[in-house]
Formats: sequence, C-alpha cells, structure tokens
Amino acid sequence: MILHGNQRGGAKNLALHLLKEENEHVDVHELRGFASDSLVSALNEIYAVSRGTRAKKFLFSLSLNPPPTENVSTDVFEDAIGRIEQKLGLSDQPRAIIFHSKEGRRHCHAVWSRIDAQNMKAIPLSFTKRKLMNIARELYLEQGWQMPRGLMNSKQRDPKNFTLAQWQQAKRIGRNPREIKRVFQECWAVSDNQSAFQQALKERGYTLARGDRRGFVALDHNCEVFAVSKWVGIRTKAIRSKLTDQTSLPGVDEARAQIAKEMAARLAKLRQQQDTAIRTRIAGIETKRLQMAEKNARHRRVLEEKHQKRWHAETLKRQGHFNKGLHGLFDRITGKYRRIKRLNEQEAYLAGKRDRKEKDALIFKQLEQRQALQVRIERLNKLNETGRQTLKRDISQYNEIADKKRESVKFERYTKRRSPVDRHRLER
Repeated sequence: MILHGNQRGGAKNLALHLLKEENEHVDVHELRGFASDSLVSALNEIYAVSRGTRAKKFLFSLSLNPPPTENVSTDVFEDAIGRIEQKLGLSDQPRAIIFHSKEGRRHCHAVWSRIDAQNMKAIPLSFTKRKLMNIARELYLEQGWQMPRGLMNSKQRDPKNFTLAQWQQAKRIGRNPREIKRVFQECWAVSDNQSAFQQALKERGYTLARGDRRGFVALDHNCEVFAVSKWVGIRTKAIRSKLTDQTSLPGVDEARAQIAKEMAARLAKLRQQQDTAIRTRIAGIETKRLQMAEKNARHRRVLEEKHQKRWHAETLKRQGHFNKGLHGLFDRITGKYRRIKRLNEQEAYLAGKRDRKEKDALIFKQLEQRQALQVRIERLNKLNETGRQTLKRDISQYNEIADKKRESVKFERYTKRRSPVDRHRLER
C-alpha cells in the first residue's frame, strides 16, 4: 500500500479533517494512550503536552492507501501500522487510527504523538520517506499486489542481502551488459575518491580489487572479474587519477576467496531459512491432515448410525408385511408367504445397495479432499528438495573457490621455506 506521512501541528484542524463527512463512512477504530474518547479531544491532549516543549510539529500523520482493486482486512492495516511505528521509534506513543470508506475504496489514517512525555522531548524522525517506502515495498511483495513503478527499486542490490526468492530469481534471469555498464558509470560519477568508489560498488554487490599489470578490477557475487576502465568507459590513466592506492586493495584471488566465503555463509543461512519455512508449512499441513482424518471419521460414524437406524426401521416394516395367526398359516398354504418373502429380500437387497452407494459417495468425496491435500504435500516436498539441491550446489561451488585460495596460501608458505632450487622445482 502507498504510505505517506509527515510531521505537523494543528491538532484540531487535523481531527476535523479526518472526521469530514465527505467520506461515506468514518470509523474511529482506535484511540490508544488518551484520557478522551473523541478524536478532537485526543489530539488536543497531544497539543497540551507539547506546550511543555519547543516542538511545533508535535504530530506524525500517516495515510495508508491500498491498491484500489484490493480488499484489505483490518488485520493487515494494523500489522502495517505496528511495523511502521516500530521502524520510526514511535512504539507505545499515543496513537489514533481512523478508517475512511469512499467510492467503494477503504483506506486508513494513523496519527501519533511525537512527544516523549517522560523526557518532555520530541522524538526525532529521520529518513521517514525512505523507511516508509521500504515498508511499502515489503507490503506489496508480501500481499502479492502489483507494485507501482514509483516504488520499484532500480538499484542492483548486494546479493548477500537477497532473500531466498530473490536469489533464485537472480539465477533464473540473465544479466544485461547495459545494466552492468550503467552501474559502473553511476558509481564512478557519484564518487570523488577511491574510498567512495569502493563503497558505491560494494552497495551494488561488487568488490573492488587489484588486478594484474597494475590495473583495477571489480568482482561480482559470481566472482566474475570486470575491468574498471573498460566498464566505466574511460582510459586507464584517468582511472588512476581517482584510484590512487592499489596496495590497500585485495588481489583477485583474495577477493574471490572473501566473496566465496560470504556468499557460502549467506546461502547456508538461506538454506536454513528454507528448511525452517518448509518444516513450518509441513507442520501446518500435517495438522490439517489430522483434522481432516478426524472429521472424516466422524462423518462416517454419523452415516453408519443413520444407516443402522434406517435398516432397523425398514426391517420392522418388512416384517409387518407378513400376516400372523391363521392368516399367516393360510398365506403359507397358498404361497403368498413366499411371494412376500421374495419381495422383502429384493427390498433388503436394494436398500443395502442404496446404503453402500451413499457410503461410497461420502468416501469418494473425502478421498478427493485428501488427494488435494496430498498434492500440496508432494509439491512442497518437491519444492524443498529442488531448493536444497540448488543451494547445495551453489554453496559447494563457493566453498571450492575458498578452498583453492587456502591451498594456494599453504603452498606459498611452504615454498618460502624451501631453497631457490627447490622452489623452482615445485613451481614447475
């Protein structure tokens, strides 16, 4: 949902604005931390407390606007508001929540007091726009909503900060050379020295390193090497005017080993997160399976009792077809008894078939529901296995890179202890 917040004063005006009758429905959902039970009085309480400070903008007002086509529950709004106040440092501050409905849309407003009553100071709110935008992106991704272009983050994120889904997506799609060149050129343009350029590259997922022949290179999360001069698009001489300290940078092998170590650790953590998530989902499905089994058994018992009662009633009815006493004796002599018996047997047979058909119908319905649940279980197990194999392969590749560096370091240390002749033989 789109989140727009600002610091402001004017408690009474804000309260009257939020209660305007131009909205079809206005619902004051919550007033937390106030003595008053009306919105105007509650916001005036904040104003009264602020008089003990020098704060002019003693309120933080936030609007939460979900996509027009989505029906968003109150729980989602409350969860978003809770995350926002925690991110902004407004937890446990007096708060008002108001819902508006207009033209078939529902949105929400939240107002907090910025005044820390215990210390009589206004709580500083820095980088609120950036924090709200990050939370808005999270909400769009979590709820599966179509994200507006204005919220899309065009920056290449550091792969070590990827979620599992982002990592898998990054492996599925190719990388555009234009995008790589744009990243290098942007990092170069915003940097005025080597340290700034190195940090800018790091934020985009690249590690600046010392290349061969006194050149500068950058490595991405796949340990792919990129020549800085080539991708920035300027001569090596111009590069050296800004990048002056080559000795402080790691070599390519060292950078590869460091990247491999960090990526292997991150992927191991992702694998652990995946295992935890899969176990949680499997536990939830297992609970549903047990509930379904209990429910199905109960329905079968009910049907069985119904059949028994009906069979007993129908048996008594069939028994009533026979005459007793002299009439019954006469029926046996004339053959009527045999005809009634044969009809009763046919009725009993048809009744048995009817009961079996009803029982089968119930069982088939239950099997269909159980099969649908089993499909989910198998799909989840397959997803888990595929994800584990992919992550295992990637971790193994990064570990191999790190191991090669360790072996190289051991070999260098060993050769340094040998004589020049022995070192020459070893290197051959």
